[in-house]
Amino acid sequence: MEPLAVVGGRLATGLVDVTSDLAALDSSGFWAVVVGFEGSVTCARFASVKPARPWPGAAWVGPPRSAWTSSLSPSEYCDGVVAIHEAIADGDVYQVNLCRVLSAPVPASVDVAALGAALAEGNPAPYSAVVRVPGVQVVSASPERYLWRDGRAVESRPIKGTAATPDGFLLKDRAENVMIVDLVRNDLGRVCEYGSVTVPGLCEVEPHPGLFHLVSTVRGELRADVGWPELIDATFPPGSVTGAPKLAALDVISKLEPVSRGPYCGAVGWVDADAGRGDLNVAIRTFWVEAGRLHFGTGGAITWDSTPDGEWEETELKARRLLAVASSGDVAS
Repeated sequence: MEPLAVVGGRLATGLVDVTSDLAALDSSGFWAVVVGFEGSVTCARFASVKPARPWPGAAWVGPPRSAWTSSLSPSEYCDGVVAIHEAIADGDVYQVNLCRVLSAPVPASVDVAALGAALAEGNPAPYSAVVRVPGVQVVSASPERYLWRDGRAVESRPIKGTAATPDGFLLKDRAENVMIVDLVRNDLGRVCEYGSVTVPGLCEVEPHPGLFHLVSTVRGELRADVGWPELIDATFPPGSVTGAPKLAALDVISKLEPVSRGPYCGAVGWVDADAGRGDLNVAIRTFWVEAGRLHFGTGGAITWDSTPDGEWEETELKARRLLAVASSGDVAS
């Protein structure tokens, strides 16, 4: 299968080169970008870029719903919520994003571009992306913007708070969001002009397929000496998928999650280096192929007001529609 990327409403083909050096994003050309949660970097430059259109190929046929297994069982996930409660009580953290990875076997010939087309039909998302290059097969139906950049202007739109209905949010949902907005403000403040970081939108209700989110907007003006490497270094991993304080939350995550997140909770998107513009998502609602298996992550923010059963159900809610699209055969409704 030929390398390609479908990012930002564009179909990129004609792979020129691949690098792990983020400084390349400040050079020239059009780049597809995948940054894994644990820090792996793939920047792929393409020669041809045109508006995305449905591309030819076989329809997606995924694993049966019964083939998916989870890295954490319901009881293990709930135990993790209790452990985070204890860390909050001890004053170590205020919030931790606890995730689990679902996986199912797939044939070697599996094509993530076909899955991307199926998701575009069955679960459209504002920051969707497909990247198929050597060593990387990722398809994302992300609703969340990690970083948008146009010259020196930069924006992040963290999501925190999920409900099945627009009036179903709890007090904890707003608390989750406000905590992460403060974290994102601090992260951007490390690389933005003093006093330029603002929050023009706070806890706005946004509809998405099958659920609703609280979304905030944080903007700033980058300092003249800041490029893509410095911007990503200051803000990665995204605060909405770590917790607060970020370093302490990452330490808790490393103790509670039995497998790596891979591309999930990292970033996927595009950079037009010639135009000085780019848009990277938070790689939630994201599938990837590795070692003969299709993987998908789901999780949620744990705060003092979280309940173990409620948090498990939130991970189920977030995964339900995506797995229905990605699975074949005995699909759960």
